[in-house]
Amino acid sequence: MAGIFVRYFEVALSRFENAIVSIMERHLQPDFCIGALNQQTSKPKFTIKNILNDGLLWAVPKHRRPLEKRLSRKFGFPQYNWKPLVPKTNLLMCKRCGHFHESYTICGHCYQKVKEESEAIHKAIDQLKVEPINNELVILYEGEKKLKPDQFWQGRPIVELPKKRPTWFHQNLLEPTTQKLSDSKEVEPNNLG
Repeated sequence: MAGIFVRYFEVALSRFENAIVSIMERHLQPDFCIGALNQQTSKPKFTIKNILNDGLLWAVPKHRRPLEKRLSRKFGFPQYNWKPLVPKTNLLMCKRCGHFHESYTICGHCYQKVKEESEAIHKAIDQLKVEPINNELVILYEGEKKLKPDQFWQGRPIVELPKKRPTWFHQNLLEPTTQKLSDSKEVEPNNLG
């Protein structure tokens, strides 16, 4: 808006200069004189401050936002993005450690312990340079080698960890779950009588 006033002022000034030049370039008669009159005119002072205060429209909204739009910007939409905090109702307490977790997830604290233990086992396997794919590994903790006879351990690579077995890491977790197929061809009859 201020740029428009500046442009109008520049155009008016250039027209005024052109008019003065055209008057001066005319061939004036020698007896023609221009007399100046000392006449006081009371015009208000024209300052840039007056233009900025009265003549401009600053950036203000032309229309007020409706209430629904204001509330949706503030709180969001319940089906898309609800901004206020909502308490979770699906939290459970872990029965082993007492930390809280969501009902469809496992406990983060217990998971971290399992992750650390499995990393320790992997480091021990890497130190022995044994490939577990080719050979069935036996993971032994402190004091477990005496529980079974020495013939049981023959032919198997043993990974020993110098600490006690954690209570949550049972021995039967390492036993294979699949059974060998039986060779017998006999089928017992069911539901007789």
